[in-house]
Amino acid sequence: MKAVILAGGEGTRLRPLTCNVPKPMVPILNRPFLEHMLSHLSGHGVDHAILTMWYLPDVIRSHFGHGEGLGLRLSYTLEEQPLGTAGAVKNVESELDGPFLVLNGDIFTDLDLGAMIRFHRESGAMVTIALTQVEDPSAFGVVDMDESGRVSRFVEKPPPGEAPSNWINAGTYLIEPDALAHAPGGEHYMFERGLFPKLLEMGAPVYGYRSSAYWADLGTPASYARVHRDMLPSAGPVAGHDASGVHASAKLSGPVLLGKGCAIGPDAEVYGPVVMGAGCRVGEGAVVRDAILWREVDVGRGAELDACIVGDSVSVGAGATVGAGCIVGDGARIGSGNRMERGMVLWPGVSIQPEAVSFR
Repeated sequence: MKAVILAGGEGTRLRPLTCNVPKPMVPILNRPFLEHMLSHLSGHGVDHAILTMWYLPDVIRSHFGHGEGLGLRLSYTLEEQPLGTAGAVKNVESELDGPFLVLNGDIFTDLDLGAMIRFHRESGAMVTIALTQVEDPSAFGVVDMDESGRVSRFVEKPPPGEAPSNWINAGTYLIEPDALAHAPGGEHYMFERGLFPKLLEMGAPVYGYRSSAYWADLGTPASYARVHRDMLPSAGPVAGHDASGVHASAKLSGPVLLGKGCAIGPDAEVYGPVVMGAGCRVGEGAVVRDAILWREVDVGRGAELDACIVGDSVSVGAGATVGAGCIVGDGARIGSGNRMERGMVLWPGVSIQPEAVSFR
């Protein structure tokens, strides 16, 4: 089976983390998110994945090539301008010769694709939409359907308390090629507000597949951090490629994941959930708590990082603090003694002189 992965978004809500990498390439447990997705697809019988791209496409292409070692073949299509969800798939229509999957490139899920495919075939659907339950559906596209799962209407972002159900569009679809005949070519067009409602008006069989699988939208820093908190316990108390760089006097309390070549200095303290990418260095007496560090982050002596996200090649000076909700972009330099708090955001390459920022 083929799958189309919508990987062209700019990831604006994740900035500054997505200034240098597209959203599907942000690391989850030290592996690009897209690598997790492709592994999941391969494990469910997908043998060819087509990636539709627009923003920073070479980052994706140079990392994955043609899918060597992934158990499936990769091909790419580059949009001259964003075409939307349905427009992007319409653009590769000539490559789709049977039922195919479509996946949003920012949804982390362990959805049972095999069960969804069986449901699709048994129901005779033209389109099957994976659904997930949420407590408050007012920020999502809500799906109203009968007991068999046949969809009767879509309600986009209903006011609180007025949603017909709490089942929302989970961003994974199984589609028969004939459905694309009803989508215009060469223009921006959406599944959610265009093709799917149109198919309903025509009386086409559109079904919702209810699933209790893990589901998370990686579109915001809060949800990105939540995925790590959810996934880390399965890695064990302290996991990593090489723990030889951890000083005997350092204290690590899991769950903690260390990338290759990490170094934890004397009397440093690391309290999980924490992920450190390859080559991170934590100085003497520094404290890292509930944080995500990408690659080559240098945490100075006595510095403190708490509930923050730090991009590649960032330097945090001695005695500096990066507090809850703060995000630091790639290559930023935080001088000694600074106190970043209250969700401050530092853009890539920015430098802060020593003791220039304080909230006291």
